Amino acid sequence: MKPITIVGILDNGCKSLSSLAWEKIIQSQVLVGGERHLSFFPDYPGKKIVIKNGLSKAIDEIEKEHYENNVCVLASGDPLFFGIATLLIKKFGSNNIEIIPNLSVVQLAFSRIGLKWDDATFISVHGRSLFGISTKLLKTNKAILLTDPENSPQKIAQYLLEHHHTGWKIWVMENLYGPNERIQEFDLDSLSTSTESFSDLNVLVFYKEKKNPIVMNLYEDQYAKKTPLLGLITKKEVRALTLIQMNLKDTDCIWDIGAASGSIAIEAAYISHNGKAYAIEMDEESIQHCSLNLKQHGVDNVMIVHGRAPDILKEISDDPDVVFIGGSKGSLREILEYSFTRLKSNGRMIVNAITFENILETYQYLKEKNYDFEVMQVSISRAVPLAKYKRYEAQNPIHIFTIFKP
Repeated sequence: MKPITIVGILDNGCKSLSSLAWEKIIQSQVLVGGERHLSFFPDYPGKKIVIKNGLSKAIDEIEKEHYENNVCVLASGDPLFFGIATLLIKKFGSNNIEIIPNLSVVQLAFSRIGLKWDDATFISVHGRSLFGISTKLLKTNKAILLTDPENSPQKIAQYLLEHHHTGWKIWVMENLYGPNERIQEFDLDSLSTSTESFSDLNVLVFYKEKKNPIVMNLYEDQYAKKTPLLGLITKKEVRALTLIQMNLKDTDCIWDIGAASGSIAIEAAYISHNGKAYAIEMDEESIQHCSLNLKQHGVDNVMIVHGRAPDILKEISDDPDVVFIGGSKGSLREILEYSFTRLKSNGRMIVNAITFENILETYQYLKEKNYDFEVMQVSISRAVPLAKYKRYEAQNPIHIFTIFKP
C-alpha cells in the first residue's frame, strides 16, 4: 500500500505549484481531480480519475489504485479547509495521507482587499442549504462564505434581507488567481437586485465596522406575541435563568416544547449558533408570531414544528441535547416521558412550571423515576411608575426544574 498525496492547486494552475508539489505529481502514476484541475495537465502520462457527480466513485477507484500505484489528488487551495482531505483521511487514515497545501481561498480573498482574517468567521453553503447562515453572521462582523451555483450571491443577499440584516459591505470575488479574476463591492440591497452573471467559482466576503446587536435577554415587547394573553412569553429574567440552566454549547440541538412566541428557542439557538433548535407549538396564531420573531431577530437555525406534543415529537429526527418544556396542554407527564427517552446522554431537560398542578405533577414524576434533578423557585418584582414615584409589581412566581440525564 502506497501513500496518497493531496496537492493544493490554485486557479492559475501549474504556476501555483511548489517544486515539492511538482515532484509528487511527476512521481505519481494516478492523478485525481476535477475536470478543471486535470485540464492543467494535458500531457500527464499516467491514469486520470475525474471527480464528478460526487466523491464516492472516485474514492472507490483511489482505493483500488493506491495499493500498487502512487496516487496524487488535486484539490483547491488548502485541502484541509472545507476540502477533500478530511474525507480521505477518514477513509484511509492519516498515516497513509501526505498533504501539500497551497494558499487557502481565505488567504487569497482577504489579501485582495487588505483585511486581516484571523478574526473572521468561515461559512460554507457549498452543497448545503442556507439554514443557519443568518445566525452565524449575527455573531460576527467579518465573514467569508463559500458558495455554489445553487446558492448564488443574489440568493444569499435576498435571504439575509428577509432576516433583517443591514450594514454589510460585501465583496463578490470570482476566479481568484485565475485569468478571469474579478472583484466587485456591493451592499445587500444592490447585490440582491444585481443582474450580474457571476462565475460559479466565487466567494463572498462580508464586513461591517460595528458588530450586530446581541439577541439575548430581550424584553417581552421586543417579541411579537399573542395578546391579551401576555403570559405566553417567558419573562426576560426567567428566560435568563432558564438559559443558564440549559448550559448550552454552540453545537447543541434544542427542543422548545410549547414555544409560543419562540423567545426561548430564539435565544437558545443564538447561543447554539452551530447547532439548531426546534420550536414546537400547536397554536396557529403563536406559530405566526414565532415565525415573525425569527425573521425580525435574524435567527434562522430554528425549525418551527406545528403540532401537539408528545405525538408531534416523533416526527423530529434529531435527538435533543437540551429539552425545554414551557407548555404542555395537559400532557405534561407524557411529554416528560417521551422527551427523556429521546434526550442524549449527558443532556438536560428544563421544565418551567407555574400552576400548582404542573409543579406537583413534575415533582412527583421525577421522584417516581428517581431522576437526578434540581429545582428553584423564582419570584421577580419589577419597578413600575406610581404617580411621580416607583413601586414594585410582582411577576408570577415560577418553579424551574432541571433534570440531568447520565
